[in-house]
Amino acid sequence: MRLHILVDDAVVAELDQRVGRGRRSSFVAQLIREALDDARRWDDLESGFGSLEDSGHDWDIDAGDWVRSQRREDPRRVG
Repeated sequence: MRLHILVDDAVVAELDQRVGRGRRSSFVAQLIREALDDARRWDDLESGFGSLEDSGHDWDIDAGDWVRSQRREDPRRVG
């Protein structure tokens, strides 16, 4: 599908210098895919905000110690 966008001349010049005139579309399309993927991940993260209580966790006293103990207890872990 074609998409018409307006871009400043300076941005196009930098784009051409970086990827070449013949690769503009594929480069821009990849950047759009990555930006949309990032936005989806942020949406997922933000949807989870507030889902955990502020206290009462096993890791509250010493998070590092809790992580180490979790790793030691995992039989799949090597090392």
